[in-house]
Amino acid sequence: MQHSLSHDPAWRLDGRRALVTGASRGLGYAISAELAHLGADLLMVARNEPALEAAAENILRISPDCDLEVFSADLSSESDRDELLDYCEHLSDLDILVNNVGTNLRLATVEFSISDYQAILDTNLTSCFELCRGLYPWLCESGDASVVNISSVAGLTHLRTGSPYAMSKAAMIQLTRNLACEWAQDNIRVNSVAPWYINTPLAEEVLQNESYLNEVLDRTPLGRIGEPEEVARTVAFLCLPGAAYITGQCIAVDGGFSVYGF
Repeated sequence: MQHSLSHDPAWRLDGRRALVTGASRGLGYAISAELAHLGADLLMVARNEPALEAAAENILRISPDCDLEVFSADLSSESDRDELLDYCEHLSDLDILVNNVGTNLRLATVEFSISDYQAILDTNLTSCFELCRGLYPWLCESGDASVVNISSVAGLTHLRTGSPYAMSKAAMIQLTRNLACEWAQDNIRVNSVAPWYINTPLAEEVLQNESYLNEVLDRTPLGRIGEPEEVARTVAFLCLPGAAYITGQCIAVDGGFSVYGF
């Protein structure tokens, strides 16, 4: 007898609610759309309110049954994080947290000001740390929760992306490991995903340089730039009941870049 994965509860997220940060574009939008496609309800968070509203409208056109809410916040700001947590008080459930929001400034280490450094860490790392802690009671209440932190291969090896960015992404991977062990007793799984160059607005600027793009492709065994949907599907897999025995892992979505030696 044929078995359809589309109706197998191990491969669905019906009745689950997900909070996705940086959700208005790029990876955050693709992740939100994929989770909604699999049946999840959404709370999409980003600082650009018009872009966030437009992204939500697009998802609802594709997944009209999704119970979707949006909340505009700059998650590098402590006060905005507190406002988001206050807003979450009205949620009856929260089963999935995707810490995706991120930023970067490509400079040599000695060229960073302390304010540049702090802004990158506040956006990429502190927001992740504080949302994990702040939303812990909701995730505990779920009884079967999943957290996915969007790191980068910059957290695994040297890239030309700037050391504060790499530091923040490496720290996210270690936070993933720590929380996976601490929170296993609460039935909260915690994993991370580490993309290489993906066709997103954050990468577009540097990939317009043809010689740099050719260098990137030369170091990527699959010979192409990744698509947001490919990262989104990996994130969604980690949130599915079918991945119930996976925690504390970092999965590189990188076309083979991170294992390509010489």
